[in-house]
Amino acid sequence: MTKLYIVPTPIGNLEDITLRALRILKEADFILAEDTRTSGKLLKHYEIQSRLQAYHKFNEHKSVAGFIEKIKQSNSVALISDAGTPGISDPGYLLVKHCIDNDIEVECLPGATALIPAIVNSGLPNDRFIFEGFLPQKKGRQKRIEALKEEQRTIVFYESPHRLIKTLSQLLEFLNEDRKVSVSRELTKIYEENFRGTLSQAIEHFSERSIKGEIVIVLEGKN
Repeated sequence: MTKLYIVPTPIGNLEDITLRALRILKEADFILAEDTRTSGKLLKHYEIQSRLQAYHKFNEHKSVAGFIEKIKQSNSVALISDAGTPGISDPGYLLVKHCIDNDIEVECLPGATALIPAIVNSGLPNDRFIFEGFLPQKKGRQKRIEALKEEQRTIVFYESPHRLIKTLSQLLEFLNEDRKVSVSRELTKIYEENFRGTLSQAIEHFSERSIKGEIVIVLEGKN
């Protein structure tokens, strides 16, 4: 029976891939990848010969129907993103939905994601939290932040380096300056950094240095 496997890939350290994920990738008829160049390095490292095809946010809507037909004609197909779990702030949802609508079995393997390590090592409550992903870049951005003012659960965001200060400053504008925050950068990599403090302290800390790498912001909920 045809099956689509959702396969998490390391967010930094290449050792953070499961034995099962490696087997699935080796056995797949072909692999859909967010960036074939990035994923090609991972596959080369583990000597995986499966074919790669590009599936990303710029082509997913117009190409999803064609990929569904290719998947139907295959035994197993794997979907991977540049890092982490496909569908979590990366392409994946649309393909999974279409597979389910076409009675194609879907199985998601457990594995790497930046979300969980960031919230666990933040020191903030993690029994209840909400994941906001990336905030809108322009339209609706402030409205989204303002809507979170009364949220009591821990809040998790993804952010890019060049927007980090802007995001922290906007959070400070709408929230108390003493609200606790943890900012994780370059998770699992050599220069991993986990800053913990208040919003105002975080702005001061990151304003004094060059910021690189993908970022996870873990924000304390309203007390």
